[in-house]
Amino acid sequence: MKLPEPKELQKAKPRRRSPALKAVAKHAKPRKGAGAANPFPFPLDHVDAAQAAPTATPQQARALDMAAGLRLEARGLFWSGWRLTHIAEHLKIPRTTLYGWHKADGWDDAAPTQRVEGTIEARLIKLINKEKKTGEDCREIDLLGRQIERLARIHKYERSGREADLNPNIEARNAGPKKKPTKNFLSPEDVQKLKDAFLDSLFDYQRVWWDNIGERTRQILKSRQIGATWYFAREALIDALETGRNQIFLSASRAQAYVFRHYITSFVKEVTGVTLTGDPITLPNGATFYFLGTNSKTAQSYHGNLYFDEYFWTHNFTELNNVASGMSSHKKWHITYFSTPSSLTHQAYSLWDGSHIEDRKLKIDISHAALAHGARGADGIWRHIVTVEDAERGGCDLFDIANLRLTKSEDVFNNLYMCQFVDDALAVFPLSVLQRCMVDSWDAWRKDFKAFAQRPFGYKRVWVGYDPSLTGDKAALVVLAPPDKPGGKFRILYKQQLHGVDFEAQAAAIKKVCDSYSVEKMTIDITGLGNGVYQLVRKFFPAVRGLHYSLEAKTMLVLKAQAVMRAGRLEFDAGDKDLAAAFMAVKRELTASGRSVTYTAGRSTQTGHGDLAWAAMHAISHEPLEEGTGLATTQTTSFFEVSE
Repeated sequence: MKLPEPKELQKAKPRRRSPALKAVAKHAKPRKGAGAANPFPFPLDHVDAAQAAPTATPQQARALDMAAGLRLEARGLFWSGWRLTHIAEHLKIPRTTLYGWHKADGWDDAAPTQRVEGTIEARLIKLINKEKKTGEDCREIDLLGRQIERLARIHKYERSGREADLNPNIEARNAGPKKKPTKNFLSPEDVQKLKDAFLDSLFDYQRVWWDNIGERTRQILKSRQIGATWYFAREALIDALETGRNQIFLSASRAQAYVFRHYITSFVKEVTGVTLTGDPITLPNGATFYFLGTNSKTAQSYHGNLYFDEYFWTHNFTELNNVASGMSSHKKWHITYFSTPSSLTHQAYSLWDGSHIEDRKLKIDISHAALAHGARGADGIWRHIVTVEDAERGGCDLFDIANLRLTKSEDVFNNLYMCQFVDDALAVFPLSVLQRCMVDSWDAWRKDFKAFAQRPFGYKRVWVGYDPSLTGDKAALVVLAPPDKPGGKFRILYKQQLHGVDFEAQAAAIKKVCDSYSVEKMTIDITGLGNGVYQLVRKFFPAVRGLHYSLEAKTMLVLKAQAVMRAGRLEFDAGDKDLAAAFMAVKRELTASGRSVTYTAGRSTQTGHGDLAWAAMHAISHEPLEEGTGLATTQTTSFFEVSE
């Protein structure tokens, strides 16, 4: 039996070489075609052996280093566009080995940045390991380092998505103070667009106003609803854009003044897409738009072109005009007064006929024939009258004049549309009394009334008066805030007129008011056809009170309203000139028998005026007649409740 040899004498069996070592062994042999074209811009000399694994022999370590170099070289060739077959032939590596490297390292899946990084890395290591470096080598090392830094920023951007990670200059740029865009900026092209749109939209009589914009003082007596407020808002805008002059709008109330603001901002938005902001509005050229109510204490604080709206309806006009006109004292400013006519007794009438200059008598023809095309008077004021018929001849086709004449009395039609003043010397509610009731509601009621809120008066109680629509006149609805304490003030918070609607639509309008206000009491005229509205309203407001009109009822309504006004206990917005006109239309007349006196506003098929006044008096009638006179007692009740 043969004994085994001692282990010490046994020869070590050769280890099986890995494919990598086999490839290195083949690569170590001289290659044919060593002078083949090199795809890289640098020589493909292999790096000398680095540190091998601790257990490897020097030959094995060198073989591993060469294998790693071959792998990187093969990868570089593949990323340069070489096919695996050609790489295997070029590097003398088995194709199966090359395919294993290709699959294991995911050469196909590498992103473009990875491919560039690999190439840069190989070249940079080659240059760094070079013992003697030229100046060109150092510059290339610096360049490649900067490229690595740029690639690092790209990778950071891929993770964060922040542009500042890709370009540090952006962060430095944003770190400084940011310049805000110019507020209310309008380019020269925008200004020209606005002017063209403005001039193209004018009627003939508005063109006359534009042609006379250079007049130092203009007075315009006009019909209702012919677009004067609309026109002067745009005129002031164009003037401000072209000259940089301030524009001041003075109205009976701030609510009315802000109509100008709405027209200006809407026009600019429509034509240019720019939204003007601010209160007051200031343009980049320095021009400022002020929107004021008739408060003489603030009216003197500004300077610019003055537009005095509805000046025939303002209270204490003489004092206010003396202060307001001072805002346009310099010759570069101009003043424009425009209004519908009110009463011959109004203080502004002396400015219209020239009698305001008391030290000399001026002859000024203020007839329609003399002023239909505009004329400058002896006092230097340019005057113009535009009736509804003048407006129609000037291209305004918005009116049905025949229908207006049919539905209004001659006196009312002449006052509203033919620019004729009313002689209210014998009126039941003269303008001088009504003016004491006018307030700027935005200032006087700002503590508890917000007109544009969902519930304008919160949950405070209100009384409602309604005068239904009959054959020809308008229906009128008034919301009245009763006094907070006995003898306090009434405030007319809201008014609405309805024309040509049926009973259901009228009841729906009342229901909408009940949803917005806390209605405590309501009175509806149920004489004749008004009973239909009353029956519908009872379904959602059972506490509604019906009022049968009679001679005694009308008298009590008027007497109560007169007492409230004389005591200074009624307030309404100064811009509600239609409400004032409605009260002025109420007149004292004899009955058909001639034995009694009644009150009427021409409430027939030929008029349709005075409805707002009667609706307001319906609401006021909930208070006892003697309340506020010092004669009221705890048992005092409404006079209509007593009569019923």
